[in-house]
Amino acid sequence: MNLTVTQNSSVVFTHNGHWLHPLFALEDFLTGSDLDASQLYLNDKLIGRGAAVLIHRMGFRRCHGQTLSIRGLTLLKELGIQCSYDLLVDRLDCQTELVLTDDLSLDDAYLELCRRAGRAQ
Repeated sequence: MNLTVTQNSSVVFTHNGHWLHPLFALEDFLTGSDLDASQLYLNDKLIGRGAAVLIHRMGFRRCHGQTLSIRGLTLLKELGIQCSYDLLVDRLDCQTELVLTDDLSLDDAYLELCRRAGRAQ
């Protein structure tokens, strides 16, 4: 399973898509639900800087990445999000890690991710 979200150990959302599409699907799901992301726990296969932006934007406070990039971990820590991981890597082999530079604001990073995902904003 790529992405799993739980509340009190009960699975409330799963998705097996590629790239950041599971997180965008989760964003859509949460928009239409009464769930509070700050009370949920997110477990994802890969978390880089782009995923960290989306995780923060949805309001998560806790997450786990099976593989986590240093840039993703740094951003999560800066944002006060508790994050654990199985494997920490220098960077994910993904263009998104390069496109989302450190000087890009969170809002601009989100807009760039939406543009890359073909989501109109």
